Amino acid sequence: MSPLKGFGQNFLIDQNMLRKLIDAANVVPGETVLEIGPGTGVLTDELLARGCRVVACEIDRGMCAILRERFAGNANFTLVEGDCLDGKHAIAPAVLAALGVPPIGGSATVGADGVETSGSHRPLKAAVGGTGGGFVHVANLPYGAATPVMSLLMAHHPQCRGLFVTIQREVGDRLAGKPGTKEYGPLSVLAQVTCEVSLIAKLPPSCFWPQPDVTSIMMSLTRRPTPLHADPAGLLAFCHALFEQRRKQLQAVLRGMGKVVPAGVDPQIRAEAMSVQQLMALYDAVGKSA
Repeated sequence: MSPLKGFGQNFLIDQNMLRKLIDAANVVPGETVLEIGPGTGVLTDELLARGCRVVACEIDRGMCAILRERFAGNANFTLVEGDCLDGKHAIAPAVLAALGVPPIGGSATVGADGVETSGSHRPLKAAVGGTGGGFVHVANLPYGAATPVMSLLMAHHPQCRGLFVTIQREVGDRLAGKPGTKEYGPLSVLAQVTCEVSLIAKLPPSCFWPQPDVTSIMMSLTRRPTPLHADPAGLLAFCHALFEQRRKQLQAVLRGMGKVVPAGVDPQIRAEAMSVQQLMALYDAVGKSA
């Protein structure tokens, strides 16, 4: 076996950094942890040693075989085999079922044989049942899955109390992006509306095997007790529409939606220059009907 570039497999091998990520997550014995892309289970092993219940989702069949053998008989370990995403717009139902969390707009179900098929993906296997409570996401995320996974957890799953992840630096820059910068966009708005965003550590390529061509960082996204806006998912969709034309003046973008600029808002401002508070106010004024 060898790491597969198509799955974004760059395994974090620095034990000190692994422990630093878990320490930042402040996990406690008995807590449920969602780990996406566990690989050979190095991070998983440390989480289990701290008494956590780990729901791990792995798409690589070879890695799944290693995980099953490594954690055979451990009652705190649940392996979901398959893609963690159901397309780009939902977490895979089998992952949510293993967590005991209902999917967006529905209820989680897994057949008596523990197999659930999701769209065009191959069958997803998971243990039947879940905790029915909250969880925390701790992972060395595969690069290709990072943005959709984090967006979905922040926008649609308030049961997730926080995301503590190793990701590509560019994605981290977008999470913490400020108005007027190229990094600022819908992901920035969503993260800052739903979470307190902070940097845990910067990681050189030498922390991974094989070494990636990019710089990685560890980020902490701690869920706010109450989000800054009551409809994070709707706000995210509205911001996507605005930022698709980020260089256009607001009046032109809203005209295309059949809307006018509300009183008191500069019609010549661009979405990329608007603060999170301004975007929330604009969504409340025109976005819900746009």
